[in-house]
Amino acid sequence: MRKLNFYFLFLVLAFLTSCRTDEIIVRQEVVEGLPSENTAIKGFYMLNEGNMGSNKCTLDFFDYTKGTYYRNIYAEINPNVVKELGDVGNDIKVYGSKLYIVVNVSNKIEVLDAKTAKRITSIPLQNCRYLAFKNGKAYASSYAGPVAINPKAPKGKVVEIDTASLSIQREVVVGYQPEEMEIVGNQLFVANSGGYKAPDYDNTVSVIDLNTFTELKKINVAINLHHIKKDNYGDLYVTSRGDYYNVPSSLYLIDAATGTVKKDFHLSVSEMTIVNDKLYFYGNEFNYNTHSYKKTFGIIDVKTEQIIANRIFDKEYEDAIKTPYGIAVNPITEDIYMTDARNYVSMGFLYCFDKNGHFKWKTEGGNIPAHFAFLYK
Repeated sequence: MRKLNFYFLFLVLAFLTSCRTDEIIVRQEVVEGLPSENTAIKGFYMLNEGNMGSNKCTLDFFDYTKGTYYRNIYAEINPNVVKELGDVGNDIKVYGSKLYIVVNVSNKIEVLDAKTAKRITSIPLQNCRYLAFKNGKAYASSYAGPVAINPKAPKGKVVEIDTASLSIQREVVVGYQPEEMEIVGNQLFVANSGGYKAPDYDNTVSVIDLNTFTELKKINVAINLHHIKKDNYGDLYVTSRGDYYNVPSSLYLIDAATGTVKKDFHLSVSEMTIVNDKLYFYGNEFNYNTHSYKKTFGIIDVKTEQIIANRIFDKEYEDAIKTPYGIAVNPITEDIYMTDARNYVSMGFLYCFDKNGHFKWKTEGGNIPAHFAFLYK
């Protein structure tokens, strides 16, 4: 009788577990009837970060040629991958024939076939953050330590990955908690945040020589750096998140050749993208003193280094988008894409606007839709 009870209990638990699994796994969904177009770009991938600890990082794809949005494609294309993509998708880029996805808390870079999204391999890298590419090499930033606030956290690093063998070749130590990177000429620029060491943030951009793979110098900019983007005129735009109390976030302009900080725009910038000499940005700055967020939007002409607009789409959508989180601009049509993470728990939204900022369409994404990668035909 005791054995029978244990057996019955096992069956009940197995049934409940299977039901629970069915509840939390999001199956692929298809949204048809969105505007289609025929250009050199096939479509774009959308990486949904997923709330930390929830293992809800998912991958979507919008097919321009069909006007069809495919939601959560990874699990169906790669049914044998345990735990699917993983926990917290932090960056996504297409390079050559491959699609690279940084899954931060799962400590790995997933490598997929860019056209089919079929998994090729996974590259282990602790607390990995962002990617950059040049001459057949991928460069990935890493906090080089566990995911935890720690004043004694180690310095971070950048690793070099051969895109043919998909193996790590070299690594170099940089600043604390390195974030986004850009390559200008033969130098790699890394924005260091020091986020784990708050309030003792890092305030530097590390400059790496790609030949020797050594750190040449550090450029002092501002505390808690995050994003970095290059323009076509030898400059770098770098964002600082401030300290969330008394030091505001801002956007800085650096001369890449000299390392000189040329300008402080005094703008809150959470994310940005540069397309056709225009820097599109949004800010969603949180302050602990007021326990409130402040949203900003705008466009900078990177040739003149001047702000040319204080919005990027119609005013009503600035209010409708509760938590702006991801931004991208189609380099051919200049259509603008903005995501809304809402409350970070529910499914988010993806909005599309034309180049003049007028609404075109909207669809639901995954949990915290965040990062874009355009796929050319």
